[in-house]
Amino acid sequence: MGILSRASYVVRSRLNSILNSAEDPGEQLDYSYEQLRDQLQDVKGGIADLTTQKKRLEIQKRRLEENVEKHNEQAREAVRQDREDLARQALEKKKQKMTQIEDLEGQIADLQNTQDQLVEKKNTLQGRIEEFRTQKETMKARYEAAEASTRVSEAMTGAGDEMEDVGRSIERANERTEDMEARAAAMDELEESGAFEDALSDQDNIDRELESLSTDSEVDAELETLQAEMGEGTTTDDSTSESTDESTETETNEASAADGVDGSGSEGSDPEVEAELEELQNDPDN
Repeated sequence: MGILSRASYVVRSRLNSILNSAEDPGEQLDYSYEQLRDQLQDVKGGIADLTTQKKRLEIQKRRLEENVEKHNEQAREAVRQDREDLARQALEKKKQKMTQIEDLEGQIADLQNTQDQLVEKKNTLQGRIEEFRTQKETMKARYEAAEASTRVSEAMTGAGDEMEDVGRSIERANERTEDMEARAAAMDELEESGAFEDALSDQDNIDRELESLSTDSEVDAELETLQAEMGEGTTTDDSTSESTDESTETETNEASAADGVDGSGSEGSDPEVEAELEELQNDPDN
């Protein structure tokens, strides 16, 4: 084996190894089947060429046989003509043709034997190809069924590459959803706490603290005003009540002096008047 042959063998071996690892069994079986069919066609082509060659030899043999018959007639005619020399020449040519015919018959026999062997090999190869074709289709069906079953199992268990991609997509979507929900909750919390208003305002912490103290002072001042107003109203009511009581007592003393009785309830006072006076004094409306 030469260097180029060895290199070619190594390349084919590596190529077959790559194909074995890359292609599926169905494609490999189809490729092998096509190779066998090509070999069968080559055998059929060889048989056809061999048969053609045999037919040519057979045609040549028939021509030589015709020449033999011709030379035989020539020799007979020469004998009838008393031309022994011509008869001898004709017989010599007949003998040469007979020798050629024997050689052709041997070649034709060899070709026939080769043809028979090739036909037998062709039939054997063709039978094997048909058998391989049946096995190929069976193996392809089994492989496709196993592949479909594997895909279904991977889909159900989530072990396949596609299902892993789907799982990662769902996980990423879930993480993004949780992040968005957390962001929305944070925004709601900031909005409720008023952080957005503070962020939009141009006041700093000191300004807001002073504003709060000013608001508290205003509220305290307004409260004191209300308390003062309520206190003045109560004082006025008390003064009015004292004035009314003093007026009532003065009128009572004057009435008692007119009747000759002092304000201490001495003898000669009218009980009904005293009772009415006492009722007036005890009346809170006065």
